[in-house]
Amino acid sequence: MQVPNTALAFLTDLKNNNNREWFQANQKRYNDYKKNYKEIAEAFIAEISKGDTSLQHLEFKNCTFRINRDIRFSKDKSPYKTNMGLWFSAGSKHNNLAGYYVHIEKGASFIAGGLYCPEAPELKKTRREIAGFYEDLEEIVADKNFKKIYNSLDRDENNTLKTAPKDYPKDHPAIEFLKLKSFTATAKITDKELESENFVTETTKKLLALKPLVEFINRGLTTE
Repeated sequence: MQVPNTALAFLTDLKNNNNREWFQANQKRYNDYKKNYKEIAEAFIAEISKGDTSLQHLEFKNCTFRINRDIRFSKDKSPYKTNMGLWFSAGSKHNNLAGYYVHIEKGASFIAGGLYCPEAPELKKTRREIAGFYEDLEEIVADKNFKKIYNSLDRDENNTLKTAPKDYPKDHPAIEFLKLKSFTATAKITDKELESENFVTETTKKLLALKPLVEFINRGLTTE
């Protein structure tokens, strides 16, 4: 299944006309977009749950996002999201677990997986798992397929501490992993891939290369 051109065109036009008046005047296009969103989400659920059975219970409502942005604490007061987002995780609102993410936006699409900006308790548990079993994580990120698609875990100045986190020595063998504040891997998706009839199946194969990382993180989050 591919992403319909009409859905991509709607998002692009919304980006250029991000206001309530335009949105209200284009309700028919929005309703068509919602239908596409549901079809794509359900196609991904069917495909990814074959490779990760922990996701078999998921439904459209568990994996998708409202189009309205939360602008209460944002300088950007644009009322609507201009991308299609899909989040597949065995977690729940009260139980944050690692998972897989698909971001669909013309010229800016990507896939990712892992645990993004966890709260302090989840961060502590994840670092504890890394400290104790870092050889497992090293093996995951050294996997040939993982490296081909994602290269490595995401690392930049915003998600990495400058020094060792509290309670860990600076010479810990896994110090570069322990410095991370998010534990994710990301790969770009081209517009050509979005328009391919095999978009869902081929993208799911790439997402499932993240399964060992997701399972490693979730092991740490669910083990007392």
